[in-house]
Amino acid sequence: MSRVLVVEDEEGVRAFLVEALARDGHDVVEAIDGVEGLRAAREGGFDVILTDLRMPGADGMDIVRAVRTATPDVEVIVLTAFGAVKTAVEAMRLGAFDYLEKPVSSPANLRALVKAAAARRAELTRGAPAPPPLRTVALTWGAPAMKPVVDALGKVARSSATVLLLGESGSGKEVAARALHAQSPRAARPFLAVSCAVLSDQLFESELFGHEKGAFTGAHALRRGRLELADGGTFLLDEVGELKPPLQAKLLRVLEERVFERVGASRPLAVDVRWVAATHRDLRAMVRAGTFREDLYHRLAVFPIQLPPLRERREDIVPMAEGILAHLAAASGRAPLQLDAAARGRLEGARWPGNARELRNALERAVILAEGTALRPEHLWLESDAASEAAGAAGGTLEDLERAAIESALAAVGGNRRAAAKNLGIGLRTLYEKLKRYELE
Repeated sequence: MSRVLVVEDEEGVRAFLVEALARDGHDVVEAIDGVEGLRAAREGGFDVILTDLRMPGADGMDIVRAVRTATPDVEVIVLTAFGAVKTAVEAMRLGAFDYLEKPVSSPANLRALVKAAAARRAELTRGAPAPPPLRTVALTWGAPAMKPVVDALGKVARSSATVLLLGESGSGKEVAARALHAQSPRAARPFLAVSCAVLSDQLFESELFGHEKGAFTGAHALRRGRLELADGGTFLLDEVGELKPPLQAKLLRVLEERVFERVGASRPLAVDVRWVAATHRDLRAMVRAGTFREDLYHRLAVFPIQLPPLRERREDIVPMAEGILAHLAAASGRAPLQLDAAARGRLEGARWPGNARELRNALERAVILAEGTALRPEHLWLESDAASEAAGAAGGTLEDLERAAIESALAAVGGNRRAAAKNLGIGLRTLYEKLKRYELE
């Protein structure tokens, strides 16, 4: 296998990375900070270098620059925290092979990316054309309900058609978008996303289009937007149903004309991206209600794909939980945790109205409660259990279940609406609408 240098200053994360790669047969050398990593990288002898971006002394960008100068045939993969994708994209422009967001989604994804990087280095050293990097994304572990989704993504990936991903919050729409990108001819280019639910109108425009220096108070320098950074790659509009009408009109223009202007600028910029939109809302109903533009809907819904909720793909629940547990244990510096048979049954039997987000929340609580390495049913407190009991007592309708879930989520966080919305896997605006609907103000 390959010789890999892992540069990471967080001991728990570093141990997880080293163990995952060593188990795959790689010869792994670890560096505890950027300075040590930079020294090892300059000494050479590695096929792939996996480095964190933000470290004291010397950071991942320093390592990328040093490798590109001294040993340009060595492939570098950068690790970045959520929200710092812009820096990772800059690292790729400097010559990094690809990037991974922390926490790493699973050992399998890590191994696949390192394998692809090593294969590319082998091709380069033989003088053959280098294949594009392929980010392997786990969509399913064999659930029959996911087969139509996997098949549809595989077919549409080869085209440039706009894809609309539909499904409940937490059902894996962003994971599907990343899988689509990984299988497309744009796989070697950036994948960027913006959530339409969490940004104000001005912030949304600035994040999407960028801004000129002095465009508004606080705009002290020119900033390139995510759309510009994603040029040549794939761009995900998450929760597009939350977009307000004025921004819908501006988005429609970009989709139709493939040009945009930074905030405060008048010169149009051309952009070439593969558009993917995702929403848990019924956009057709919103069109009928006049809250979503019909012309924008038809632009986005060229190739719609419906993702099933977690309760309809129970074959995926335990493998997904095991991957999450591996992350949580590594992040907290604990020994790997194992689900006992009863805990597996509990997970498989739950309703999971919050889908993957609820599953992760339940496992985070369980990791805190579990004292040894075995995770048992008593460590699992599922919000959906309390909601189901309350719904049954009230008559068992879907609205009763939703109301009870909201009440339970609010009670769990002491009435903090932002935290409750996060735990429920919905936008804050959506939570306010439901509070008003169920008279829970």
